[in-house]
Amino acid sequence: MVTVPSPSVVPASPSFAASTPAPAESASSNNGSGNGDTGNGGTAAGEGVTCAEGESASISGSEKTVRVEGSCAALSVSGSALTVDATAARIGSLVIAGDRVRVDAAEIGTVSVQGNDGAISSAGTIGSVDLSGDRTRVTAVGAISSVAVRGQNNAVTAGGGVGDRVVEGRDNQIG
Repeated sequence: MVTVPSPSVVPASPSFAASTPAPAESASSNNGSGNGDTGNGGTAAGEGVTCAEGESASISGSEKTVRVEGSCAALSVSGSALTVDATAARIGSLVIAGDRVRVDAAEIGTVSVQGNDGAISSAGTIGSVDLSGDRTRVTAVGAISSVAVRGQNNAVTAGGGVGDRVVEGRDNQIG
């Protein structure tokens, strides 16, 4: 197959890239159900992932934008400088590992962030937030039921209020 230029993390040896798939796909569905928008080869800005009801997906790489649609049981995002447009998606469990990751979603059940300088927003509610890192903003138009923050200079805000909270670190704003 043709080698695909990609900002994704790939093995150090490019001579094997054409014969074996990269271990971390740019955007993929985990169950292999064949939904048409998950495209394993595309890395251009605006690539897409579609979750069927209850399906899980993962996105990895750097410096790109990915659109997510549908109802994802779980969405894993790893890398740096990623923008995830999930404004047409409901996400059960969102797990982020990396720096400068931005996710905008219609609704999120739980959020786990390990990284710095992120931005997560929900047009609905967020069930719980578990944040480890610095300078990350989590915003919900609705309520956030519980928050655990470890780090510095983070902000968690919710139009419908924030419930239980555990905060460790300096200069964190919860409200």
